[in-house]
Amino acid sequence: MTATYDLKLMGGTVHTPAGPIQADIGVRGGRIVAIGAAGDAGETIDCTGLDILPGVIDTQVHFREPGLVHKEDLESGSRAAVLGGVTAVFEMPNTKPNTDSAEAIQDKLTRAHHRMWCDHAFYVGATNHNAAALAELERLPGTAGVKIFMGASTGDLLVAEDSSLAEVLASGHRRVAIHAEDEARMNARTGERVPGDASSHPVWRDDESALLATKRILTLARAAGRRIHVLHVTTPAELELLGQHKDIATCEVTPQHLTLAGEEAYPRLGTLAQMNPPIRSGAHREGLWHWLQQGVPDILGSDHAPHTLEEKGKPYPDSPSGMPGVQTMLPLMLNHVAEGRTTLARVIDLTSAGPQRVFGIIGKGRIAIGYDADFSVVDLKARWTIEESWLASRSGWSPFTGMTLTGKPIGTIVRGRRVMWDGALANAALGEPIRFEAVEFG
Repeated sequence: MTATYDLKLMGGTVHTPAGPIQADIGVRGGRIVAIGAAGDAGETIDCTGLDILPGVIDTQVHFREPGLVHKEDLESGSRAAVLGGVTAVFEMPNTKPNTDSAEAIQDKLTRAHHRMWCDHAFYVGATNHNAAALAELERLPGTAGVKIFMGASTGDLLVAEDSSLAEVLASGHRRVAIHAEDEARMNARTGERVPGDASSHPVWRDDESALLATKRILTLARAAGRRIHVLHVTTPAELELLGQHKDIATCEVTPQHLTLAGEEAYPRLGTLAQMNPPIRSGAHREGLWHWLQQGVPDILGSDHAPHTLEEKGKPYPDSPSGMPGVQTMLPLMLNHVAEGRTTLARVIDLTSAGPQRVFGIIGKGRIAIGYDADFSVVDLKARWTIEESWLASRSGWSPFTGMTLTGKPIGTIVRGRRVMWDGALANAALGEPIRFEAVEFG
């Protein structure tokens, strides 16, 4: 009897765990049910000449809702995500109010329900006061885990002292995400900032600020027996160190730090190049690529952190740190593949299998029978230029506007639904919470 599918993707190059193959994919009930599908389908998509990747998962975005929605909200940020080929995101807790309680997590889930275009999970922020509750909070449905800001945050979300960090690490079992910059060192170095000169940003927040924090959190994590994930690593020395502690530590790099070099970026972009940790030198960038080729980074995250142009237009250091990135993450990495800096297989691992492996995501991260039908469909040969009109973030800008790339997201399919195709969105946003092994089965 001929099988019937809800959706069939035909004629594309399918990137399975075993490698790329030419095969049709059959989807039923939002899941992959056949690779090499024969039979009719309610909807058929012709993917001839295109590559079908496992859905890209961006595990670090700041969508600013609630409280800062003039910069971004859950709808606009997730719209940018799916236009860039991203099928799922983990959103960060530094909103107003902070996401540091069960009530705040539920509020975000309620706000996200069928307003977000992609699937989603929300981090709960560690504070100096909620450590005892974190073991329970990290297990709530729709929660990505705990996020610690060791530096570069304000108010309750700044957890800078070793004693407080140890309390947080002692409460719970899931992997903890870390922003590793040393607050005390940065406070002592504020005199290194040159008013009006954003290129002094990496002088102030120097290599040692990052390396010192990473050393501290590794020591504390080992003492607590707690697994950690160090976000947006910017120095080769940190990656070398983290490679020696893979039993407890995973790590992330961003497309911004793999693409921009301070010598060029600060003169051209000024405060638009300002982020935390900073864009550093071309030598740093090449060092990140070295360790990426050695297999040390586990995940690629965008650290999408939008601010308005008016806010970014303030003179340094009054300008806020952060830049949009969720929509450009996959295009930038496809261009790096086209230019020979990495392989498509490595990008797939960093953006789908890596997030699944590190965070224990259920049903996502690979094209395989029984998994969610999440696909990022790309044209590896498309030559195009990033234009402001393409950007969906409420902030309205990108440090990569005007950049010509090879490789473009053509389609974003989430649980068997075509959410974006050739720049056009579906009629409705139907994103759902991501499920995690430690929550569902712990």
